Amino acid sequence: MTLSFEEECPGGPPPLGDRPLVLVVAVALVDPDGRLLIARRPEGKSMAGLWEFPGGKVDQGETPEQALVRELREELDIETAASCLAPIAFASHGYERFHLLMPVFACRKWIGTPRPREGQALKWVRPAELAHYPMPPADLPLIGVLRDLL
Repeated sequence: MTLSFEEECPGGPPPLGDRPLVLVVAVALVDPDGRLLIARRPEGKSMAGLWEFPGGKVDQGETPEQALVRELREELDIETAASCLAPIAFASHGYERFHLLMPVFACRKWIGTPRPREGQALKWVRPAELAHYPMPPADLPLIGVLRDLL
């Protein structure tokens, strides 16, 4: 029996409707040992307690790379450059109040030692360990991608 296209590739997220499209950017910081940095969202923020990849919203007039360089400086007190960011994946996820679009970059070169500047906990983990950390729904599909790529 042959399945129809709709049966093989069902639906997908609902149309945006009144929900805004929110552009955020994230990075897989890769240390010399091949570990990735993840950050735990602090109390008081939405999805508090979940682990995520560093990054944040892209401001008006910024490219995703510029936003990521700014976010890494603000959140982790490290410096990098757009030329040190390699695009590797993206996430697209429909939350109740908005639809998130998130380009994800890998970065292996930066200046400084990452330190939490916004109350978040930080942890270096091996790509194969990512599945052991609860993450926001938009980040979950990235686990396998990062494990296989890095």
